[in-house]
Amino acid sequence: MRYDELEASVVRLVRDAGEDNLRTFGAETVVRLVRDAAALDPADQDQLDPDAAAALGAACANVLTAGPAELRAQLTRIDDGILADGDMDPELLSVITALEHWTTYLETGLRGELYELAIRSIEQVDFQVSADLGDFLADPEMAAEYARITRLLTA
Repeated sequence: MRYDELEASVVRLVRDAGEDNLRTFGAETVVRLVRDAAALDPADQDQLDPDAAAALGAACANVLTAGPAELRAQLTRIDDGILADGDMDPELLSVITALEHWTTYLETGLRGELYELAIRSIEQVDFQVSADLGDFLADPEMAAEYARITRLLTA
């Protein structure tokens, strides 16, 4: 499957999923994307001031129990405390982006935010295994991630 076909498939899966499936998929995916935030390279922590780093830790630790207002407040603290000058570490950026998409989904219910979470999850696997754009699912890890997304959105 080519990357553009994968994207189109994820669009269809999100569009056709029931509300319960969307919520389950979103929750499981955001946890997957932020679970390693505590293990980020210590040098990456220089990209956030202490308050932003604390807010990131709190948001990640409470991503499923905090409401959208609390998560938005944490994201504001993170945004206000970014010290990086345009070149943020990709792993740190991925965590912050996942929190943003999940929070926006909780606030608005827009399915597009869950599409974005799915794509971030696929990109995270791609970052680890460097999938072939011509046959994106040839790598077992990438195929497993696509199967996880499909299973959660169609269960």
